[in-house]
Amino acid sequence: MSEWLQQNVIWLIPAAPLFACVWITLVSQFTRRQLAHRPLVLAMFISWLSALYLAYAVVPTTFVEHGEHHAEIHAAGDHAAGSHDDHAHAETTPAVAKADDAHPAVAGHDAHATPVAGRSITFTVYQWFKVGTMDVPVTLRADAMSAMMLVMVTSISMLVAIFASSYMHHDPGYPRFFAAMALFVFSMCMLVLSGNFLLMFVFWEAVGLCSYLLIGFWFQKPSAAAAAKKAFVVNRIGDFGFILGVFLIWTTFGTIDFQQLFEDPTLINQVVASNPGIFTTICLLLFVGAMGKSAQFPLHVWLPDAMEGPTPVSALIHAATMVTAGVYLVARCSPFFVHAPVAQVVVSAIGCATALIAAITALTQYDLKRVLAYSTVSQLGYMFMSLGAAAADPEHLMQHAVTFALFHMFTHAFFKAVLFLSAGSVMHAMGDIIDMRYFSGLRKALPITHITFLCGALALAGFPLLSGFWSKDEIISVLMAAGRSGSPYASVFLLIWLLSLVVSLMTAFYTFRAYFLTFHGPERFPEAAGHHPHDAPPAMAVPLYLLALGALVVGIAVGPTHLFAHYVHQTPGLPAAPPHPMNFLMMGLSTVLAIAGIAAAYMMYGRGQTAPAPEAPLSPAAAFSYNGLYLDQLYLAVIVLPLRALAKLSELFDKHVVDRLVDAVGLTPQLVGRVFRPFQNGLVQNYAFIMLVGLAGCLLWVVRVFAAG
Repeated sequence: MSEWLQQNVIWLIPAAPLFACVWITLVSQFTRRQLAHRPLVLAMFISWLSALYLAYAVVPTTFVEHGEHHAEIHAAGDHAAGSHDDHAHAETTPAVAKADDAHPAVAGHDAHATPVAGRSITFTVYQWFKVGTMDVPVTLRADAMSAMMLVMVTSISMLVAIFASSYMHHDPGYPRFFAAMALFVFSMCMLVLSGNFLLMFVFWEAVGLCSYLLIGFWFQKPSAAAAAKKAFVVNRIGDFGFILGVFLIWTTFGTIDFQQLFEDPTLINQVVASNPGIFTTICLLLFVGAMGKSAQFPLHVWLPDAMEGPTPVSALIHAATMVTAGVYLVARCSPFFVHAPVAQVVVSAIGCATALIAAITALTQYDLKRVLAYSTVSQLGYMFMSLGAAAADPEHLMQHAVTFALFHMFTHAFFKAVLFLSAGSVMHAMGDIIDMRYFSGLRKALPITHITFLCGALALAGFPLLSGFWSKDEIISVLMAAGRSGSPYASVFLLIWLLSLVVSLMTAFYTFRAYFLTFHGPERFPEAAGHHPHDAPPAMAVPLYLLALGALVVGIAVGPTHLFAHYVHQTPGLPAAPPHPMNFLMMGLSTVLAIAGIAAAYMMYGRGQTAPAPEAPLSPAAAFSYNGLYLDQLYLAVIVLPLRALAKLSELFDKHVVDRLVDAVGLTPQLVGRVFRPFQNGLVQNYAFIMLVGLAGCLLWVVRVFAAG
């Protein structure tokens, strides 16, 4: 019964939103349009329950007992480490956990023992194609990492769907919105469950297509259509690197199946022995794909413009779906990255640059959703900083670097979703106005929105004991450990660690700048809001409350208890490592930075100040920040305009050179026809004369032949 349930649950997770998409498209589009949300909400509830069961099924039965022992090890490590260092330098060899249907024994009391291995569950839907030795089935595969992702995706998607049922209620494209959203969630679930790289790439592209449909949902607006095209084109640049990486994996290993590549170290060990440098190329190509999806510099410019879509789309993309795909890809490929320290340094450096650029840009934005968009880009940078930190000490840091990146992704999903949906509630109440220069003092008019936004803002700022505090602190801690490792890359990671602290301070500042400008100061409403704006109705308020609760307690529930870390460690193929103790010095420093950022924002914006008028001029420094460091303008001047000029030149060449040559070829039969045209004049006597000349010629030829004979 258990095995049958596992095999059916794994396909039910993506099948439910796919069925909802089909139903909405074929039925709800034409009958009872205002109930089009119900199939999706029901489907997401089914997928969520299935994901919870799958999350339980992929870990061994000894998980609870071993988790208690794991916590004891951490406590002992905390006591031993004190404030000296962030990880134990134990003599351990990297290990790759193998999947095993049998339940492995619980590790003994050795703190450096290999963790209990989880297992993967696979389900083959059908044979896609087989060409030569390349066998690519449509296989769904779930392990601890993908199960965690599915719980996050389905939880957030379900709450966003409920919120959207009220938020989008009067939109004429109501069924179309939920059909596209259902297809989006289906594609994301399939991406997470893909059992090989090619299938992952297919749904990687499907997620990109759905984002194009949702960002450009209001395609009548030129800005929305342009934002959708921008997102689509920029992501194609990254996807080109991804597919090249997949081709290189195939030519190097002879397979693209996750189970063969990651659960059995034999193939990887063979390539390590024969051609270790190939891992750097593979990992960099895969990271290019991740840069596009997860909006990392220099491919980050599409994400802020994605705010042109409906706010539930922004919450879905930024919190739990599309932008997390790149983080998931790099984490999934950690058995490759552990052998490519140069690629890991690049990943961490790009993440740091992205986080810093986005934080600087967010400091002066007045569009509330755009502030949150840049904060998403910045927080994704933190995740990539963590994923690359193992380059300094792969043996001890790889598992922790991956775990902490995924932990921050998990907590970020909750507080970023509540922030975006709260911003949507503000926009809903303000008559679709989201510019903070047109309103202020909304805490009394919108009490539900105010308290939920505050919960998310505190978590994002890293306020002590809230979700963002636990996850971001772990990333900063592992960066500090990398900077103190004594490796050739230690100085690089020391700089990245220092910049991560600066970004943490800036995050707290710009988050509460937006909070104070929106909810404090004199009460002002735009004309579009009327005199009495209404707070979130129940269908919007319930998801806000639940997400706010997650922003408050998810981190402390699974962070210091080591539940999340121990769960992710059950992923087959994830290199083993000794426990990572808490760094109380780093926690104290993070607390100081968060409170300092909030205090600075209060001093500048929280004591009754309002945003300047829209027409007020900006200082050069503020303009530099407000315009995103002029990167869009730089891309326009260096890339877009030269390509447009080349396209125009190609058009002129095609029109005046290629077309003329083709026309000349077409003119040849016409010229030949003109030679014979005088003879075809319709006069019978001319035709008779020509026949006579022809006959005479024939007779002359016959006479000459006989005379010669």
